[in-house]
Amino acid sequence: MSDATTHADSPVSTMDFHPQPQGGAPKPWAFPAPERSQLPNGLTLLTSHRPGQQVVAVEINLVAPLDAEPAGLDGVATIMARALSEGTDTLDAEEFAAELERCGATLDAHADHPGVRVSLEVPVSRLNRALGLLADALRAPAFPESEVERLVRNRLDEIPHELANPARRAAMALSKELFPATARMSRPRQGTEETVARIDAAAVRAFYDAHVRPATATAVIVGDLTGVDLDAALAGTLGAWTGSTAEPLTAAPIVADDTGRVVIVDRPGAVQTQLLIGRIGADRHDRVWPAQVLGTYCLGGTLTSRLDRVLREEKGYTYGVRAFGQVLRSTAPTSPEGSTGAALLAISGSVDTGSTVPALEDLWKVLRTLAAEGLTDEERDVAVQNLVGVAPLKYETAAAVAGTLADQVEQQLPDDFQAQLYARLAETGTVEATAAAVNAFPVDRLVTVLVGDAAQIAEPVKALGIGEVTVVSG
Repeated sequence: MSDATTHADSPVSTMDFHPQPQGGAPKPWAFPAPERSQLPNGLTLLTSHRPGQQVVAVEINLVAPLDAEPAGLDGVATIMARALSEGTDTLDAEEFAAELERCGATLDAHADHPGVRVSLEVPVSRLNRALGLLADALRAPAFPESEVERLVRNRLDEIPHELANPARRAAMALSKELFPATARMSRPRQGTEETVARIDAAAVRAFYDAHVRPATATAVIVGDLTGVDLDAALAGTLGAWTGSTAEPLTAAPIVADDTGRVVIVDRPGAVQTQLLIGRIGADRHDRVWPAQVLGTYCLGGTLTSRLDRVLREEKGYTYGVRAFGQVLRSTAPTSPEGSTGAALLAISGSVDTGSTVPALEDLWKVLRTLAAEGLTDEERDVAVQNLVGVAPLKYETAAAVAGTLADQVEQQLPDDFQAQLYARLAETGTVEATAAAVNAFPVDRLVTVLVGDAAQIAEPVKALGIGEVTVVSG
């Protein structure tokens, strides 16, 4: 019998397909509202119960701003933050690290302009022990001379690498240009070689004694707190922390000069130019903030935004250009003049050296076209979907929620700020977003920093007419 006959006589098999599952109705979502309270020692407490989040995130805000660093000791806040986990009155550095490891916990700390942030993540089953370690680090850090010296050496080793990094070098140059030399914001956040080299254990201890205390600190705790006696856990840990009740340092108003100009940080022979174009604008307390966020996103928030469409897709100058707003300091208004805070509004990216001038020329054309013609409704709709529609995914982890709540505390915002922000973003129209973006990036009031080969780019950049050009050493 032939194969053909065999196949022809074989029974035909069939498959039964089950109906394709259908998506359910979307559930309403809002950024979680925390519960606010205060411990007897003055520590402000924000908690958020997040069912299913078995890794608890704890954020501690310490009002120890960079403005409070003593003259000539820029970087002492950073060294202090790093030294908090280098031993306590009962555990040396190795023992403290071993105890953290036994808890399955991570503990990090960093200093920024508003203050010092300490972050803990730990499985909820070991929360009590980890809170004890965190409390010891805050209550009784040892600051041993040997460990502080090691941290200073490590920081000094980092600085040359940061100076060699074009993006970091551009950020330093922009800060130096925008702010007066007397302002702490004009200088590197983690100090310079000269200032860091002066830091010792006594300086770290003095900064700690002056600024770290529960009365001005806030703890944010987020995770699945089912069955956790948080009151009892806090009573013997963060609740047992004592300290001065002195008021924190009052922040001075931020002063900046955004006169349109260009600074070239010379890197002879560089094959690329790093671009950082910025100015100071409204912070989160300003009514324009939601529209500014939306308009900036339309301009350069993602690969499909206007800057990328022109400079990357159409012209091929770059792998990507971004526009963003970064809060430097945001404080609640205390007078009719408004907040003493500000945000850095910036455009950043890199291009090959030969494309520096045409890229800048086309970037300015994008900004001028934006001012003349505005954003489209389609750009606005895509931005809202990307910013608001995916928000639930952004906050899937306890750490993400805790970080945003701690940001709100740090910037003196109401506890429902993030939830209200999403509602306001969804309500912001195309005309409003356009106006905010145009005001954020006026073509005649942008400070442009270029890290690249001055011999090749200085004269052509001058011909663009976007501001006076200055060349500084790289």
